Amino acid sequence: MSEPVAIRKWSLPKTTLWAVGVLAVIYGVLAFPEQALNTLQFVAIGLLDIAPLVIPGIVIAAWIIASGADAQVAAVFEGRTVQTVIAASMIGAITPVCGITVLPLMAGLLTAGVPLAPVMAFWLSSPITDPAMLMTTAATLGPVFAIGKTTAAFGLGILGGVVTSFFSKREWALNALRDNRLAHQLAASRCGSDKPFKANIWRDVDRQQAFIRQFISTSRLILTCLIPAFAAEYALNSLLSPGAVADYLGEDQWWSIPAAVFIGAPAYIDGYAALPFTRGLIENGMSSGAALAFLVSGGVVSIWGALAIAPVLKLKPFALYISLALIGSLCAGYIFAWIN
Repeated sequence: MSEPVAIRKWSLPKTTLWAVGVLAVIYGVLAFPEQALNTLQFVAIGLLDIAPLVIPGIVIAAWIIASGADAQVAAVFEGRTVQTVIAASMIGAITPVCGITVLPLMAGLLTAGVPLAPVMAFWLSSPITDPAMLMTTAATLGPVFAIGKTTAAFGLGILGGVVTSFFSKREWALNALRDNRLAHQLAASRCGSDKPFKANIWRDVDRQQAFIRQFISTSRLILTCLIPAFAAEYALNSLLSPGAVADYLGEDQWWSIPAAVFIGAPAYIDGYAALPFTRGLIENGMSSGAALAFLVSGGVVSIWGALAIAPVLKLKPFALYISLALIGSLCAGYIFAWIN
């Protein structure tokens, strides 16, 4: 009996996608030269404005990875539930664990028998912000938004960990991961350096190279996201009149914050790209509470994040994660709107 033929999923090569993007840009420049020049100027000014705050954030993020500080995160999850939830929420709100995603670390911790409550706290708080994101948010939306977003990340982690602790004895909480190849592979590849923590990375060639790689990787990510995002912000401001969004997401509309969470979050693509876009919405009438709710919920419950988590978590833990993310984002939006 012949072996079954593996079905390969069809997808466009990256070179093709890049070629299409470059051709689209060239066509736009040739067809609308004045608009293209204005957009380029707006993007350049935007990047220069945020550079003094963003660059230190990238340096801190790269140092955390190169020094091995990210590998010490697991120690936070040892101890009593209350202390570990608080610590996990705090570390998650300020630490760029594994650069972009925390999925391998979370799978590894759950496989190692770490309770779901502190893992959930870290899982909810970590995607929202990190040093580079904090600085970029401050540069793009102002320090109040940056502090509010970081505080929301910490609060969401606390909420998630406390609520999850009530289900700690349930079978699905004790065994939250699916028993499949993907979960096992992620657990085996949990990120973080095997080297011990060392603050002075400049005396170790390997750590210097790790710092450079992380710095370049984060810088490329930010530039790749922010350049089209600034261009989109310019286009948004050109198309919309001031106050155009106020009728739908303004402060006078009771549905503005729920709409930002339940409609905006699924369309959320990247945290860096969302910042200039959100600034454009605020300039056109979006309320501050709805803006923060959009940024918080997008980080933890975007369609891309949900699709990455669904194959790894069992149904009940996954539903709990989504529910906590939505409820926490709503609370963050309402509290931020009330304070401001």
